[in-house]
Amino acid sequence: MIDEQLEKIRVDADSRIKGASSLDELNTVRVQLLGKKGALKDLLKGLKDVPPEDRPKVGQMVNKVRDEIEGSLKARMEAMQNEDLMKRLEDERIDVTLPARRHKIGHPHPNTAVLADVERIFTGMGFEVVEGPEVEKDYYNFEALNIPANHPAKDEQDTFYITKDILLRTQTSPVQVRQMEAKKPPIRMIAPGRVFRADEVDATHSPSFHQIEGMVIDKGITMADLKGTLKEFVQELFGKDTKVKFRPHHFPFTEPSAEMDVSCFKCGGKGCRFCKGEGWIEILGCGMVHPKVFEMSGIDPDVYSGFAFGIGLERIALLKYEIDDMRLLYENDIRFLDQF
Repeated sequence: MIDEQLEKIRVDADSRIKGASSLDELNTVRVQLLGKKGALKDLLKGLKDVPPEDRPKVGQMVNKVRDEIEGSLKARMEAMQNEDLMKRLEDERIDVTLPARRHKIGHPHPNTAVLADVERIFTGMGFEVVEGPEVEKDYYNFEALNIPANHPAKDEQDTFYITKDILLRTQTSPVQVRQMEAKKPPIRMIAPGRVFRADEVDATHSPSFHQIEGMVIDKGITMADLKGTLKEFVQELFGKDTKVKFRPHHFPFTEPSAEMDVSCFKCGGKGCRFCKGEGWIEILGCGMVHPKVFEMSGIDPDVYSGFAFGIGLERIALLKYEIDDMRLLYENDIRFLDQF
């Protein structure tokens, strides 16, 4: 009787194992045949009715059937795992002949791109790029630039003071003074950097912005050298057809002083919304270095002369890319920055 039951379990197990279509289904078959409540366990419960002398023989028969079932389960499971692996390898196969996916990479910020252009142009003319501290002494920011304590220009620049003598620089001109103290002429340099003024934030003002100061000192430097250098600069930056115009102005650290305009590169000087109908756009301030600035920095004004200029980096970026609000440069809106 037990022989017939074991054979029936073996045949049924063989059929169900071969018919399983997934690993989950195969595991269910294993539990139903070999689990604590499986068919073989139920059969073993009937051993108590078998005569004692026959029990070892019956136990051997049960173990043999269990081993056969476990072997069939293991073989079928390995076969199914191999099939799944081959199918996954086929599905996930990479065609190396297909074009690779393009990775989106970043690009320079408009300020960074313009600064790179400015540095490229001036280094091409033999200028050195130098830096200085953003936290500066009042002496270098004002006094050494011919702006004494009672000078009205000191009030015009709303300054962030840390102590009475320490401040956040309002311009990068202090770097020029430090260079004159540290080096002997000839000097040819530009000093890009961040500056700070207590301005309200609007479309054209910010409490933190960037300037690029430039200076040349040597024997025999004249206003003609200043005009030729700056004309070459703007024509490299905005195009060879760009015209320049100098207007008299006043800066405490230069004499004579001037502001330079460039012809509107949008309308060619005819007048448009971009240049407010004037055909010209103000772009920088400049002038010949004041003799007092030379003297305070230890340079003899009777032997050497030089010129200096200051450019607002954001102003150049706004003009070059035709942006009408400086705040856009600092809001980090990807939709805006992706245009550049």
